[in-house]
Amino acid sequence: MMDIRTQIEAELARLEREKGVCVVYACESGSRAWGFESADSDYDVRFLYARPTEWYLRVVPGSDVIERPIDGMLDISGWDLRKALQLLRKSNPPLLEWLQSPIVYRERRGIVERIRGLMPQYYQPVACYYHYLHMAQGNYRDYLRGETVWLKKYFYVLRPVLACLWIERGYGIVPIQFQALVDCVLDDEDVKAAVGDLARRKKAGEELDRGPQIPRISDFLARELDRLSAGQAPPAVPTSWAGLDQVFRECLIEIYGDRVQTAPPAGEQAC
Repeated sequence: MMDIRTQIEAELARLEREKGVCVVYACESGSRAWGFESADSDYDVRFLYARPTEWYLRVVPGSDVIERPIDGMLDISGWDLRKALQLLRKSNPPLLEWLQSPIVYRERRGIVERIRGLMPQYYQPVACYYHYLHMAQGNYRDYLRGETVWLKKYFYVLRPVLACLWIERGYGIVPIQFQALVDCVLDDEDVKAAVGDLARRKKAGEELDRGPQIPRISDFLARELDRLSAGQAPPAVPTSWAGLDQVFRECLIEIYGDRVQTAPPAGEQAC
């Protein structure tokens, strides 16, 4: 039986053949990238891909997303390169996280480094702040109200709350790894100890289903959500398309050359 990395590589190669695309980057997102996975956590694979140049020269845009049905523990989906660059201009937090993932399955380094190089230029604290705040509010409302709560969902409120604190302090792009947030912005040592204990339990494989609230963590989250909801994020800064257009052209030329590249025959990879 093939290991999970080999399975992921095989699935990416199959997608390239079937869809006629070139996968330029594939990484782990979700709990395994955040650093609080358990043995039975899903593999949430996200990827960026490019199509032959001719595909972009059309009046009606085609689909810019590829999704596969969840197969066992493997959840895999990806975005077209042009879509990714459009979202980078909006400082899309999931994309910023993917580009920082510590678990990378595929990377055309020259292309991905160009995209990463644009992250500071297009980072918008306000977009990220409200993304994480709304995520925290929704997860708190759905899972952590009442005397009995979904224990593992603490992480899905803690992480976006700590991300908001990171942005509030002006530290720049939010890191993907949970422990980096805990170390840098969680100042209350009692809360930090309670969070560390919960993380150890999760990674040890303990079933963190429904159980009584953890008062130190619940009180911290309720207090911070009230405060953050009443605050204001820094204003948005206008950005230009120019850098994104240049990188998009350079990426297509690197993959397909400087002439218009037509789609490959069915069943052949595009790179």
